[in-house]
Amino acid sequence: MTPDHFLPNTLGVPGFAADREPVLRVRPGTGETIGFETTDAVYAELDRHHDLGQLQAPINPVTGPVHVEGAEPGDTLAVHIHDIQLTTHGWSVSLPGSGALQHVMPEGVFARRCPVEDGVVRVTDRHAFPVRPMIGCIGVAPAEGTNSTIMPAYAEGGNMDVTEARPGSTVYLPVRVPGALLSIGDVHALMAEGESSFVAIEAQGTAIVSVDLVKGGPALRAPRIETPEEWLFVGLGDPVQESVRRGYEDAFAFLVDEHGWTAEDTYAVLSAVGDSKLGGPTGSGDPDPLHPFAAVGAVTLHRVPKAVL
Repeated sequence: MTPDHFLPNTLGVPGFAADREPVLRVRPGTGETIGFETTDAVYAELDRHHDLGQLQAPINPVTGPVHVEGAEPGDTLAVHIHDIQLTTHGWSVSLPGSGALQHVMPEGVFARRCPVEDGVVRVTDRHAFPVRPMIGCIGVAPAEGTNSTIMPAYAEGGNMDVTEARPGSTVYLPVRVPGALLSIGDVHALMAEGESSFVAIEAQGTAIVSVDLVKGGPALRAPRIETPEEWLFVGLGDPVQESVRRGYEDAFAFLVDEHGWTAEDTYAVLSAVGDSKLGGPTGSGDPDPLHPFAAVGAVTLHRVPKAVL
């Protein structure tokens, strides 16, 4: 599909911040679509130089921000993902000191260009898989300061790396500043849940979305994702056990406070069908600045099937 507005990846910058000048203003609820083009420049440089010290491109820049008219603190922004259009290839890379397999990979930077053609990404000479494009980094501006686009993930979104941020889903984000200031980056052609390598099959692409506004809430302390089949509650906390607990609490509150269930019914149903899983390893606490790729904790996801509502 062709978006009504197209934002090139030359508008990409690291971080979410309230003092950024918007590159576009849109009215919510109109169905207008916005194409956020992302970049794979850092992975191309790693393939060219195999040296972190020679990087010129920023890691995980996000394109934007977009000012949503009428959005005020206390509102909720609903971002409907319609399409993610990939280019001709993705990248598999190994960054020294990052990912769950860092201790078993050879020293140095590994980089591999993975062709994408006819809806398939070729990962090795023998292995090709259907693409499942998703948005790794989506968020709005915090009330103050700057939120990283690498790690951690925040209540306002960020680099969550969850596979459900894909076409057909809606991502709900709490508005902290007038206009919300939505930015998107870090498209993946394919990513296994949990993202063992910390980078997956990264790709340049264009995420096409539209926005709605829920005035006055619901009050979100972490992003929420809606798919055709279920609601997912993002858990953020340090250590990961805290992330799990908070995600369960938000799912519980959704059923009790927003749907009027009893605590006992909610407890029983979540224990029966409330599946949970790891999202990306981008963590939810500030990483050690001397080891910027060392994730702290993990993002978790907690599911409520719509069929039970």
